[in-house]
Amino acid sequence: MRLAVWALSVVLAWPALAQAPDRSPFPTPRPGGTTAAPTTEVRQASAATPARVVIRASANAPRRSLRPILRPGGSPSQTAAAQPTGPVPAATGETVQIIERSGLFGMNRRVVEVRAINGATRLAVVRSLRPEIRPDGLEQTVRAAATRTTPSRVAQPGRRGALCGRPGIVGERLSPITGRISGCGIAEPVRVREIDGVTLSQPATINCDAARALQTWLNDGAIPAVGRTGGGIASLRVVASYSCRTRNSRPGARLSEHARGNAIDVAAIGLVNGQELSVLSDWRRGNTRNLMRRLHSEACGPFGTVLGPNSDRFHQDHFHFDVASYRSGPYCR
Repeated sequence: MRLAVWALSVVLAWPALAQAPDRSPFPTPRPGGTTAAPTTEVRQASAATPARVVIRASANAPRRSLRPILRPGGSPSQTAAAQPTGPVPAATGETVQIIERSGLFGMNRRVVEVRAINGATRLAVVRSLRPEIRPDGLEQTVRAAATRTTPSRVAQPGRRGALCGRPGIVGERLSPITGRISGCGIAEPVRVREIDGVTLSQPATINCDAARALQTWLNDGAIPAVGRTGGGIASLRVVASYSCRTRNSRPGARLSEHARGNAIDVAAIGLVNGQELSVLSDWRRGNTRNLMRRLHSEACGPFGTVLGPNSDRFHQDHFHFDVASYRSGPYCR
């Protein structure tokens, strides 16, 4: 029975297979749908004739690529970039510019060719944006200003009576000193070499208040106290003046008066005969003991602070003089 049904279906389908359509039919549009776009028949070229496609530009096609329009708020440099540029102007002439600059071994000369170009646009700069030549000695000046911790000489050697307004103080004025620690420095420093014929073993860098106090102590106290002993005072052995440090160089201590140019340390007084009155050796010696104590006491008044061997262990070998002022008066130990 099944075999008979299968044979019948084959016989009925045979005419349909013999009449197959040439092309697939287009689907019928659904009711209420959109109308399909019209189709264009595409002709196939024969195999013997090769196909060639030619695209013709219309009259409205741009000659060059269009640049994007600058957004509102753009920078002038962006505006300049958006502007179309014309052909490069041609050079109309050449000139020669000579640049001279002093160097380590004399003047250095460099010849530069400069071309003048006409037809520059309104966007052209007035001059080339090249860095200008630095002034001579600029590098040395900057380094000195950044690292200066010691004074530099800015005036001619002082004449007698020309330093700190006092006759007899010999030395020179210095440029302002700025220290490496906040609070250090001297606004108007001087370097004292001699006072009324008494030479200093090394120049003392101090301020004028300390220089005038030292002169007062010498003339009103030290010279009369020594008198004709050893022929009189010839020199002072100076062991310290300006120094940006703490008191007695102890970590965490307050700044010393040396850091402000207010102080000077004297270790000995030189005599004309070559002998020396030393704080370390003569402070407790029998025949010079009273003289050394008088030199110490005569400094109280001209100076605000006077320290000696009886003050502490840090002043066993020198006198410390400074012009710090106190409400209670001079501090002398």
